Parts: sequence; C-alpha cells; structure tokens
Amino acid sequence: MDSGGSGLRVALAEAASGAVLGTRATREPVRTGPGGISARHFLDQVLPAVAALTEPHGSRPLVAVAVGAAGMATLGDELRAALPGALAAAWGVRRLALAADAVTAYAGALGQRPGAVVAGGTGMIALGTDLAGWRRADGWGHLLGDCGSGAWIGRAGLDAAMRAYDGRRGGSAALLARAEQLFGPVAGLPGALYPRTDRPAVLASFAPEVGRCAAEDPVAADVLARAAGHIAEAAAAVCPAGPGALVALTGGLFRMGDPLLVPLRTALRELLPHARTTDPAGDPLAGAVTLAAALATGTLRLPEDGTLLCLHGDGTD
Repeated sequence: MDSGGSGLRVALAEAASGAVLGTRATREPVRTGPGGISARHFLDQVLPAVAALTEPHGSRPLVAVAVGAAGMATLGDELRAALPGALAAAWGVRRLALAADAVTAYAGALGQRPGAVVAGGTGMIALGTDLAGWRRADGWGHLLGDCGSGAWIGRAGLDAAMRAYDGRRGGSAALLARAEQLFGPVAGLPGALYPRTDRPAVLASFAPEVGRCAAEDPVAADVLARAAGHIAEAAAAVCPAGPGALVALTGGLFRMGDPLLVPLRTALRELLPHARTTDPAGDPLAGAVTLAAALATGTLRLPEDGTLLCLHGDGTD
C-alpha cells in the first residue's frame, strides 16, 4: 500500500515472486487529524480495495502486508498503534511493515541494495543505507529545508522575478514575464500566496518555468545549478562509503530534464566519485511490494527503524 498526497494505491502480489496480480487506487488522500494520519480513514479505504483484489483469488491467504505512507515518520503514531491489530483481525495477517514513504521510494528504486535515493517533488528528502542502519538528509519542509526541491526552485525563481520588478541586482526579466503570465501582476502575488495552505505546491508550480528559461537566462540557470548542488549534498550526506554504492533519483522533480539533471550529474560526480548513478527500478508502490514479499519469504535485508521502518509479527513486534 502506498499512501500519499494524491490518494492511496494498493497492490496484490504473489508472495514468492513479487509478481503483481492487480492494483486499486483511490483519489482521496488519507486524512490527517490531531492524532496524525487517521487509521480509521485509512482502513475505510483499504479494506474494500483489498476485498476487491483478493476476491478473484478465492481462499488464498494474505501472508504479509507493507504500508508506505507520507508522514509516517512524524505523523504515524495512530497507524502504528492501530494497524497491527486491525489487519490481523481483518485478514489474519501477522507480518506487517509500516514504512515512511521515503523507505518505499528507496525499496522501489534500489530494492535491498546499499546506496542512496533522493526523492524530489514539491519537497525533497534523501535516504541512504548500508543495510545496517538508515541515514536521512533534509525533508524538513519548505520553511526549514527541502533545499533543491520544486518549492525551493520555484521560490528562488520568484525571488528573481521580484528582484527584476524592483530593479534590484539578481533579477530576471524572463522570470518576471513568466511569473506574470502564470500569476498575474506580481505586486499582488504576496496577498494571493501568503494566506494559502498549499504554498509549497504553488511555489513548486513555478519550477518548470525556471527550467524553461534556463537555456537562455543565466539567472534561471544559476537557480538550477544551486538546486543541483543542494540535492547532491543531501545525497552525499546519506550515501554509504566505499566503492559500488548506487544513487537513484526518483520523483516528479527530475522530469524537468537536462536543465536540472546536467548540473546535478556534475555535482554528484564531484561529491560522490565512488558512487554510480542508476535509474530507479520502480516507484513507491513497487517498493511496498518489495517489502511485503521480503517479509513473506523471510528475506528482508533493509534495516528496521523505530519510525522509518517498523516491523510487526514473527517475533519482530
């Protein structure tokens, strides 16, 4: 199961091979309340989805479940308290992994090999492991971090637009024009932006405009070069030492293409000369399938952690 800001996805797979038999998805994100991520709302969506997936397969039992959820590390207390008992009662399943979405992104991208994964979108987090423990860098939100993320790039691009509007150094007329095309007169942007609860997403919506300007505008190109440096620094902070480590980039941020990826590859070579960049093998739902299949077959190598990856059942609880 993969629970994120755009909804919930569920996959049913063969325990032995990990081959996916079917998937279901909802468009409604799991709610977050005073107790964190709502276990009741999660179950209200998951139980009928799993029933629909398993019904064609008769009496074959569910052997293991893996849940990856955005916010699990900091907002997952209710899920960690409620799901082991609820899923055991619903399906008789005893082997359960509750993971942060960064862990399922890692497992989807690299499987159970040592290395580092940078997950970039509106926010940005880097996660690495030597299979003995986890290391994370950034993922602190748009006010305290997420350096190099879509929100960071968009905010830096809008800063350059406002500088051009004011006549200050560091401004970009090209980004000012793009900002006014997207948001209207920029003098009204603070009043339109600051009251919104989705400010990171609004900032990130301007990141593609920075990418489109980068080929002709040195200010936009410099924004992306600085973003690449931040991303490479986060990867270097979590990547295990020694030759042969893998680094994967996953998430919508990297669909920006060469304007970001060219300086990022250069920065990664400088900071991580011992590591090799590789394409991600799969997405976070594929990572949840990897975790569940490994639990089912007793082959899990990724390290347990109190908040990032909690295991229940078969003596792990």
